[in-house]
Amino acid sequence: MTDKRVDVSHLALAAAGAALTVVLAGCGGGTDNAGGTSTPPSSSAAESSSQEPSSPPSEGESGDPSATESEQPAPPPENSGLCNSGNLKVALGQGDAAAGTQYRPLQFTNTGDAPCEIQGYPGVSYVAGEDGHQVGASAFREGTKGDAIALKPGETAYAEIGFTQVLNYDPEQCKPTDVRGLRVYPPQETESVFVEMAGEGCAGEGIPGNQLTVQTIQPGSGNAP
Repeated sequence: MTDKRVDVSHLALAAAGAALTVVLAGCGGGTDNAGGTSTPPSSSAAESSSQEPSSPPSEGESGDPSATESEQPAPPPENSGLCNSGNLKVALGQGDAAAGTQYRPLQFTNTGDAPCEIQGYPGVSYVAGEDGHQVGASAFREGTKGDAIALKPGETAYAEIGFTQVLNYDPEQCKPTDVRGLRVYPPQETESVFVEMAGEGCAGEGIPGNQLTVQTIQPGSGNAP
């Protein structure tokens, strides 16, 4: 009887030990699972997962910031359509004389490659010396301003210039002076052209009348027949 009780006791102890081992194993597995789900992902991992891949710039866009700046407007073309000193040949044509005054056409010929427009009065004055200083007053404008004239390449327009002879004036007032030619400003132009013409002009101030007169520009050469 005693041996059977001992065997039963041993069996009971063995069964209890096996049960305890199962319980402890179950508790250890639950702790590992809880740790994995309760720990939040690092901030860097969260950020990287939430960011979307950047798309390449669309057609016409540039990564250069300067490309977004507005382009500077192009400068206006130098040729405004007006005849100027750079595309005109200026010369004196053949004229005639009347009552102490000689009239000659001051001719403007388009030497450019494109048509240009000219209108109004040129500025005209006598010049003398190597420095080209002005002698007397500038030409007095006579008549009214004419219409605009379109000059094709090679075409000519003219303004009539009146040259009063110095002999018509009192020498004390006139102060006759040798001149080399004319300084000419085409209409609406600030750059002058020199036209050679040897002669005499009045350097004195306050002479009666006008030693030089100019009329508005007209079509043609203006040469006397």
